[in-house]
Amino acid sequence: MTSSLPAAPSHRAPNPPPPGSHQTSGRRVALRLGVGAAVIWAGLSMIGLLITRVVSPNGPPTWDAQVIDWLVAHRTPGLNTASGIGSGIANTQTAIAVTAVVVLLLRWRLGRWYESWIVVAAIAGELLVFVAITATVHRPRPAGHQLDGAPPTSSFPSGHTAAAVALYGCLAIMLLVVWPGAASRLAACVLVAIPIVVGASRLYRGMHFPSDVMFGAIGGALWLTVVLTTLLPGRPRTLTGTHAAEQAAAT
Repeated sequence: MTSSLPAAPSHRAPNPPPPGSHQTSGRRVALRLGVGAAVIWAGLSMIGLLITRVVSPNGPPTWDAQVIDWLVAHRTPGLNTASGIGSGIANTQTAIAVTAVVVLLLRWRLGRWYESWIVVAAIAGELLVFVAITATVHRPRPAGHQLDGAPPTSSFPSGHTAAAVALYGCLAIMLLVVWPGAASRLAACVLVAIPIVVGASRLYRGMHFPSDVMFGAIGGALWLTVVLTTLLPGRPRTLTGTHAAEQAAAT
C-alpha cells in the first residue's frame, strides 16, 4: 500500500517583473503628475484671469479690498510680529530647510527613498505650478499696505499658502501613514493648522487679497491630492532601516 505524502512547499522565487515594466510604470506616474499639474495651472489661471480681467478689471473686487483695509486699520505691534513669524513658516528658505530635514529623516528611519520623494514631489511640483500661474495672471499686490518686500511674482495665487498646504499637508499624511498612532494624529492636527496661520498672516501683512489666499490653498490641496493618489499606492509595504528594527524588537 502506497502512502500519500503531502507535497513539499515550493520555495521558488516569484517571477521577476517583465522587462520594461518599471519604465512603463515610471512613464505612467510622470504622465499623471504632468497632466495633473497642467489641469491645475489651466483651471486656476482661468479663475485668476476671470477675476482680474472680467469681474474687476479696474482693481480688486470690493470684498477683496475691504478685508485688506479692515486688517490694515487693526494692526498692532504684537500682531505685526506674530504675522511675520506665521508668514515665515512657509517662505522659500523655510520650506527648503523643512523639506531637506524631512527627506533625510524619512530615508534614515525607513531605509529607502520612496517616501522622501513623495515629499519632494509635493513641494517641488507646487512651486512649478505656482510660478506658471503667476506668470499667466500677473495680478498686482494690494497697493501701499505691505509689511514685507513684494517678490516679483504676482499676487494670485498666494504661493506661501499653497506651499504650506502642499508641504505641511504632505507631512501630516506621511506621519499618519508611516507612524500611525495618537502622537501622529496630534502632530497631524498641528501641521494641518499651519496653512491657516500662513494664509491669515499673508492677508494681515497686506501681501495678498483674500481670493489669492483662498485659491492658493485650493491649488496646494489639489496638487497634494494628485501627488498622494499617484505615488502613495505604489509605496513599498516592507520596511527596512531603524523603523523596521524597532518593529521587529517590539514583536
